[in-house]
Amino acid sequence: MNVSYNEFHVGRKIRDLCNFDQQLYASSGNVVLANIQSVRKFAEKLNKLFDQRNQKDKRISAGSLNAMGLIDEIFHYVCMLYRREKLADAFKNVLSELDEQLGAKNVDKLLLEFSEAFPPVEVYQGKITAEQYLAKNALDTGTGKMRSNREQTLEELILLRLANENPAFKPFAILFDDTELSENPDYSKMWAAIQKSFQKMPVFGPFNHDLITMLREPVVFSPTSLKGQLDYIRQYWMDLLGDFLRRLLSGMDTLSEEEKMFWHPTNGGDVNMEPYNYDGLMKEYERFSPDREWMPCVILMAKTVLVWLDQLTKKYNRPITRLDQIPDEELDALRDEGFTGLWLIGLWERSTASRRIKQICGNPEAAASAYSLYDYNIAGNIGGWDALANLRTRLWQRGIRLASDMVPNHTGMDSSWVVNRPDLFVQRRDCPSPSYTFNGENLSPDPRVGVYLEDHYYSKSDCSVVFKRVDNQTGDTRYIYHGNDGTGMPWNDTAQIDFLNPEAREAVMQDILHVARNFPIIRFDAAMVLAKKSIRRLWYPQPGHGGDIYSRSEYALSDQEFEAKIPNEFWREVVDRVAKEVPDTLLLAEAFWMMEGYFVRTLGMHRVYNSAFMNMLKKEENQKYRDSVKNTIKFDPQILKRYVNFMNNPDEDTAVAQFGKDDKYFGVCTLMVTMPGLPMFGHGQIEGFTEKYGMEFTKAYKNETPDQNLINRHWHDIFPLMKKRYIFANVENFLFYDVWDNGSVNENIFAYSNSCGNEYSVVFYNNKYDRAQGWIKQSCEYAVKTGEGENQHVEMRSKSISEGLGLTAGNDKYCLFREHRTGLWYVRRSREICERGMFIGLNGFEYQVYMDIHEVADLPDHRYQILCDSLQGRGCYDLETEWQEIC
Repeated sequence: MNVSYNEFHVGRKIRDLCNFDQQLYASSGNVVLANIQSVRKFAEKLNKLFDQRNQKDKRISAGSLNAMGLIDEIFHYVCMLYRREKLADAFKNVLSELDEQLGAKNVDKLLLEFSEAFPPVEVYQGKITAEQYLAKNALDTGTGKMRSNREQTLEELILLRLANENPAFKPFAILFDDTELSENPDYSKMWAAIQKSFQKMPVFGPFNHDLITMLREPVVFSPTSLKGQLDYIRQYWMDLLGDFLRRLLSGMDTLSEEEKMFWHPTNGGDVNMEPYNYDGLMKEYERFSPDREWMPCVILMAKTVLVWLDQLTKKYNRPITRLDQIPDEELDALRDEGFTGLWLIGLWERSTASRRIKQICGNPEAAASAYSLYDYNIAGNIGGWDALANLRTRLWQRGIRLASDMVPNHTGMDSSWVVNRPDLFVQRRDCPSPSYTFNGENLSPDPRVGVYLEDHYYSKSDCSVVFKRVDNQTGDTRYIYHGNDGTGMPWNDTAQIDFLNPEAREAVMQDILHVARNFPIIRFDAAMVLAKKSIRRLWYPQPGHGGDIYSRSEYALSDQEFEAKIPNEFWREVVDRVAKEVPDTLLLAEAFWMMEGYFVRTLGMHRVYNSAFMNMLKKEENQKYRDSVKNTIKFDPQILKRYVNFMNNPDEDTAVAQFGKDDKYFGVCTLMVTMPGLPMFGHGQIEGFTEKYGMEFTKAYKNETPDQNLINRHWHDIFPLMKKRYIFANVENFLFYDVWDNGSVNENIFAYSNSCGNEYSVVFYNNKYDRAQGWIKQSCEYAVKTGEGENQHVEMRSKSISEGLGLTAGNDKYCLFREHRTGLWYVRRSREICERGMFIGLNGFEYQVYMDIHEVADLPDHRYQILCDSLQGRGCYDLETEWQEIC
């Protein structure tokens, strides 16, 4: 049987009202939709009719129309299979019985009425009458025999009746409503007789039903859902479908795409997260990138360049617009605070189109987005490469390394590559939607090429997935996809690079190496979208799984096809090439979607974003974050070391907006600078600024004054800990504890110890307003690898707090330590810590960091025994002074 893409009935009246193109019709009179584009055009025609009738509530989607037509056509296909495999003359025999029961004249009258209401093309065009059509014969390609059009028309009538019975088809009833046919009393009589006739014929299908009952199976299974009916067909009719399978999956994909077109952000706002789980990594290989000696102690400060330069201009009362004009005093302050890395956001030459879009949309002062780039040259308006070299040298003199963004997923929509190398992008030659129009201004500054944003972006009434690129010399037109992570609106000023194109992958690789030669730290924006499974999900989905981006299910690939085009993970290749060609480079990935562990353990990134830190601690989901830490160290503590911990980032509200300015802020900040992992501070965090700086900002719009009290408290509580970062950075000696209180664990207290050489520390923080107390003694289990290669295995270990602090149980041994924030010194018997552990009592959001921990043997004058008994757990500012007062 030579079947089209989709066929379904359309009545004469609707054809006249909508003025459908004649090429849409099959000889049977059904509408034929050759591809998804014709489906969309067809849906657009119907929706215009509904709009004209003021029936906007009846508008339909292309995906649902496609699914409906596909189900109808599958039913035709099943009828053909039935004739071919069970009974070639099935419909002829039914007609014979109908003629006997109802009379041939009555049957012909009804078939004639059907052919008039739902006319074949020849009848609709007036080339022949309905009577002449019914008298003709045609070849049945299913059986190879001649078949009368009378039989064909009976089959169409049967499927029309089933369509009217199907609740999921009701939105399309205007196409095949059989109300007029029902006025003929023989219509219902004929339908009853048809069903009885098939009940006497051979059964068919997986459940051995008669043909009519079989065709009703998907509707019984899922009465109101087209997708549910397609799911049923896929599950139970798979062996029957043969070549139909791929098209069936495509129909489901289009529906799935439309279901996902309700935009929802994932990286901002009230994010619901679950504790990190590493079950998915059990089968992945382990290949961490080794750190250089400086990498574990990096503490990063982020600055949005244009905003910072404007703030410095106001602060110093002189123009500071270039990187080489940033005052030494600012760099000295970063050094003195303890920062060893400076991440500058917005260094590269930006897209002209991006700036123009934002200006048209209402911000005349806007710059282009810092993530919509023209190319990887330092922007001329901030001084270019010479100014960067000056700043980099001055920072390095202060022990601060410079970090830069890299945006590998996309370019600006008018970038150098869009103009000169358009084949590098995800694209198509036809517009994916008939509703898209591109009548706005040309956003390209290059006269060779026109670049046009879809019109509905400007009116904020739609969000196209593509923009239009026109070669002004040849007229060549392409529709290039915007960058998109499938969770929100497409990034409307960007062009998506095609990572299934090896030439594109190598071009991006060269840009990364170029950036690495100029920056020792690179932060990769939205790195998770370039993992293979993300490329697959977004741009080349598996048939039957649906695309997360509108129209991409049309480019579905089988697993074999996809693997052939991109056999290796792009990021693994990046890590290996950088390690070989620019080895002293720290690679930092912004990655979410529970892929954090995969990025560092398997793909080899040195560091990866840890959004759970900010989100869970902000919402005081303390057990969730404690479970995340425990799950991590039980799987592989090295992952914990490679997290980037932050209290805000450029996509989030400011730190003070999320954590305030009081004890909770400083408690979480203390965790950030004393946990393994890379601490990252946001622009304006230390000053207490509340404004969130957009990527297109050229200045701060709030006239905010630094909060000196907040700054002073950072100097007292936080910056001294940053200077001791080497104690906290690694995981080899890191121990995480449960705090036990009367037989239960207090999940609100974070307790851990660490050490470097002979320097030890213990940190406590209560991330709840309630008073909390308890004991720590034995650490939570953590994984230790022994052996190498095939002989490597993992065992779970635990240590006591006394082991973590290097204490012994001798009667004359005492543990001395200083609490960082208060400066108080404490004396404890080592034996007591060995036998009972350490007790902690904390008020709401209180934090304590014990430093300078060391064990001493009592002196002949028994001073430490006397001090311990005299202080009775209290602290003092100076043990020597306290001893003198006792004596």
